[in-house]
Amino acid sequence: MTGRKTITIAGATGAQGGALARAILGADGGVGAEFAVRAVTRRPDSERAAELARLGALVVYGDQDDPSSLGPAFEGAYGAYLVTNFWEHMSADREQAQAAALARAAGHAGVQHAIWSTLEDTRDCIPVEDTRMPTLQGRYKVPHFDGKAEADQLFLDAGLPTTFLRSTFYWENLLGMFAPRREEDGVLTLALPMGTSRLSGIAVADIGRTALEIFERGTDLIGATVSIAGEHLTVAEMAAALGDTLGEPVRYQPVDPDAFRAAGFPGAEEAGNMFQYYADCADRFARARDLDEVRLLDPQLQSFATWLAAHRDELRAALAA
Repeated sequence: MTGRKTITIAGATGAQGGALARAILGADGGVGAEFAVRAVTRRPDSERAAELARLGALVVYGDQDDPSSLGPAFEGAYGAYLVTNFWEHMSADREQAQAAALARAAGHAGVQHAIWSTLEDTRDCIPVEDTRMPTLQGRYKVPHFDGKAEADQLFLDAGLPTTFLRSTFYWENLLGMFAPRREEDGVLTLALPMGTSRLSGIAVADIGRTALEIFERGTDLIGATVSIAGEHLTVAEMAAALGDTLGEPVRYQPVDPDAFRAAGFPGAEEAGNMFQYYADCADRFARARDLDEVRLLDPQLQSFATWLAAHRDELRAALAA
């Protein structure tokens, strides 16, 4: 690693952190030759950590809920990729505490360029008093959006040179909890509360490649907010593309947001509010994500069809599970 600048990646075994690590290490089409990876995880003995180590990362321990563990992870690092995982605990307050710990640790270590993985404040489009959707956790419409947006100020307060990177719905979600389901009539069905609105989506690998390009541009994007997506599609269009990939029809079934929130799975209210925000605020959300601009940062930016072709076998496995 001699002569290369170290990028400390918080949450390196997660989706976004792992994508950046793999991009730097050349595993997902990125080649971050000027950087070395210091991968921070609570579980250095995990399979994902071992994979990063095999690719060339230095894996170190760090726990976002234990601020005292974070200092050594950032010591001597040039850059830092900072991401939190709301879905692990589903508490916006806890996520903000984690963000504060990351900002303090990176700032104290003198990190020269941080990327904070954040999202829009949905209350700019749907205020707290708006009755279209319930208010959650006391003051949020979509806590995992709004809590991150509030945390942006923490990085400014810490004096940390930061680029604010706003992503969107991962297409990889279609391999898990939002995968199409086979209904009693035998037809694969994609049921989401999006109406006819476009859903901005992205492949996780493209988040990593975009973040790498931001670091490679040096100071150019410090202080900037960079909003990214791979494509803006209606869910009916997504269902048709899924059908083409799988070789059988996939039906889009619009769901009422209230019914989705009442589905009873963990995080249903949060997810229902998220999709309603995506639907009701789709135009302004997409306008912030100019695909031509994103492609300047990531020339390999995938369309939904390209992503589907690369994940055909995983999709079929997810449907068979």
